[in-house]
Amino acid sequence: MVDVQRFRALLEEERAQKLTLLASLRRDITSVSEARQDSNVDDEHDPEGSTIAFELSQASAILDQSRVGLEQIDAALVRIAEGTYGVCIICGNPIPEGRLEARPWTPYCVNHASGRG
Repeated sequence: MVDVQRFRALLEEERAQKLTLLASLRRDITSVSEARQDSNVDDEHDPEGSTIAFELSQASAILDQSRVGLEQIDAALVRIAEGTYGVCIICGNPIPEGRLEARPWTPYCVNHASGRG
């Protein structure tokens, strides 16, 4: 039997970290965007490193990944509330505790995890 309380605590901690990261990324993106609007620097040809556009692109990609991660965590917390946490949503078999320790938000057993969990 899976220790649901332990995994709830792990998921809630991970959720708090994601929320903090999302807020920070949004501030960074806003800050860089505002700086870019106020500047006439040709960052595309700046020999000093990456461009502002590249930095914005990277921050946006991390923001998107964090949003998806937050959705997965929220879905796992719903499964805990519904009493279905730790059970594969495809086959109904228990998800091994080792897998849940590595990916506590996963809704899939090892057999159904290919590319999903």
